[in-house]
Amino acid sequence: MKNWWQDTFPKGRQSIIITDTKGYPVQISYGEKGKGKPLILLHGMGNWSYNWRYSITPLSQHCRVISFDAKGYGFSEKPVLRREDNGHQIIELARIIQELCDEPPVIVAESLGGLVALSLAQEYPHLVGRLIVVNVPIFAEKLPHWAMWILAQTPIEIIETVDSLRLTYLLAPLFREIMAMERRQVLYDPSVLSQEDIYWIAYPFIEFPGTIVKVAEELQIAAREIAKWQEKKPNLLSKIQSKLSAIECPTLILWGQQDSWFPASHGEKLHKHLPNAKLQILPNCCHDASMGSYQQVNKAIVEFLKETNFF
Repeated sequence: MKNWWQDTFPKGRQSIIITDTKGYPVQISYGEKGKGKPLILLHGMGNWSYNWRYSITPLSQHCRVISFDAKGYGFSEKPVLRREDNGHQIIELARIIQELCDEPPVIVAESLGGLVALSLAQEYPHLVGRLIVVNVPIFAEKLPHWAMWILAQTPIEIIETVDSLRLTYLLAPLFREIMAMERRQVLYDPSVLSQEDIYWIAYPFIEFPGTIVKVAEELQIAAREIAKWQEKKPNLLSKIQSKLSAIECPTLILWGQQDSWFPASHGEKLHKHLPNAKLQILPNCCHDASMGSYQQVNKAIVEFLKETNFF
C-alpha cells in the first residue's frame, strides 16, 4: 500500500513537539501543502488527517494548508500512561498554531474538532483569522452512536488490556469490516467508501498501540461532560455555549441536511448565537461531510474566504 503522507504532501509527514496540558513534550504529526496564508484542518473524534484527503489539494491552490493529527490520534503520540484533562485539546491546538503559523490562520474543523475550534476562538481570539465549523456537537445531548457509548462505559483498564493484546492487529480484516460498516452509516452515499479508504481509516487503530485507549478516554470525558450538562452542574459544554456571542471572527457554519448524529436545527441554533456568522445547509449530506460532500465543502470554504477578503 502507498505512503499516504508522502503522496499527499510535498515533504511527506512532518512532526513538531509541543508541551501538553500536563507539561510533557508530545510529538504531533502533520503535513502541509501550498503557499500563502495558513489554513488549518482539524479532524473529529476517532479520525485523523486522512479524513481531509479530498480538501487538502483543492484548498492548497489558495492557502498554505496544514493538516495535523491531534494528540492521541492518527500518527501523533499517544501518551497512554497519562490521563487527559478536560479541554486539553483547546490548549494543545493553541500551541500547535503558535508553533506552525506566523499569523492567525483559517481554522476548518469538523465534528468534535469544531467544538474545540469554537472554544479556541473564545479563549484565544488572536489565534483565529477565520473560523469554519462542520457538523459540530455544540448542543449534543448524548453520544450519537452505540459503539461510542460502549467505549465510554467500559473501564479504561479493560480497554488498556484489550489494546495490549493487539486484538485489532490480530483481527485486522474483521476490524476493518466493522469500521467500514460504521463509516457507511454517516455517509449519504455509502458506495463512495473504497477499500483504500477503509484501509487508511482503520490504519492507526490496527498499527499503533494506544489509539483505542486514547479515543475511549476522550469519549469518557465527553460522556461525563454531557452527564454534567444534563444534571445542570458546571461543565465545559455549557461554558462554550454561554460564550458563543463572544466569537467575533467571521465564521461559516456548514451542516449536513441529513446528519443523523447532530440535526441541522443545531446549526440554525448555533447561527443565532454567533454575531458574525453565515450558515449553509448542505443537501444530500450526512455527518461525514469532509468525505461524503467534499465538493460542496471545498466550494463553500473558498467562497467564504473570498467574501471575507481573506485572500
